[in-house]
Amino acid sequence: MKYNIFHLSHTDLDGYGCQFVTKNYFENTRFYNSNYGKEIDERYAQILEDIKTTDAKLNVILITDLNLTSEQAKNFEEKIALNKNIKLMLFDHHQSGQETANRNSWYLLDTKRSATKITYDFFSSLYGKNDNLSKLVNVVNAVDIWQSNDKDFELGKVCLGMVASAKELNRIMFDEANTRFMFSLLNQSCDFFDKNDAHIALEDSIHVMKKNFFKMDKNDTLSNMVSAYNVELLNKMKNKMTIFYKGHKGILTFNIGSASTIGNDFLVKNDDYDFFMDVTSRKTVSFRANNKVDVSKIASELANGGGHPNASGGALPTFKDSFSYSIVKNQVMELIKTKEGNV
Repeated sequence: MKYNIFHLSHTDLDGYGCQFVTKNYFENTRFYNSNYGKEIDERYAQILEDIKTTDAKLNVILITDLNLTSEQAKNFEEKIALNKNIKLMLFDHHQSGQETANRNSWYLLDTKRSATKITYDFFSSLYGKNDNLSKLVNVVNAVDIWQSNDKDFELGKVCLGMVASAKELNRIMFDEANTRFMFSLLNQSCDFFDKNDAHIALEDSIHVMKKNFFKMDKNDTLSNMVSAYNVELLNKMKNKMTIFYKGHKGILTFNIGSASTIGNDFLVKNDDYDFFMDVTSRKTVSFRANNKVDVSKIASELANGGGHPNASGGALPTFKDSFSYSIVKNQVMELIKTKEGNV
């Protein structure tokens, strides 16, 4: 039977650990990540839209390391009730989900195991154990349910920090690449689990592990390699990220990080673009140019800001944070439309 798995999970070590387990057991899987709150609903809606584009006989929506409210669970069930080709499963360990778990047979809750271990135990019981994978599962489990006396606890702490600090890619714009990045770090970390003082050896190597992922044609500083990788991603997506202001062509990013480096590198490699604009969740905005337009004027007109001709900034007081790039872009386009109409 042709099937697809749509796996929604949390954005921490345990969340990505669950997905790493799923990846090792199934090929036809799409991964989505979310923090708590409204983003869970938006990601679920995205999954339902993606399912419409498939012709699989069975589509499994797997949610891990995220507890749902009773209202969310009821809403999620109602949205797939008439579609026999969609099945819903949830593996979690947060006590706050107990009431919802009691009401739903598809909601597996166990507060004594991390979500990663629940996921592994479930799939390994059906498809066989994996000794190497189980080592990672034990490391995640030790730190996620805080077993401070466990032999893997210190390793777990390092892995926890490794995932938490892996901010080189923006998961809203580059969700697939970000997932590959997290999987790469988890996969490389497994090489250290049998070493002496494994937690120290792993921590000492995280910088190199990141460079291993971002390296394309030559070695360089991590900052330069990350910038080059981001520019490559932007090049692939630039058509949908292109904006225009008063005849000037620009690219709009969201929470890109290192806007100066990435913005400059993008403009150097894309001579047909006049400016680079990055909006953040904090309502701030950065503009970069490469001598083709004075972005201090654009910053002044769009964001009540200013600065230098090639590097300026400002703020967008009415901007509303979002978990969707398209919503972010629509807000900026409406602002541009308003400003141009007032000229």
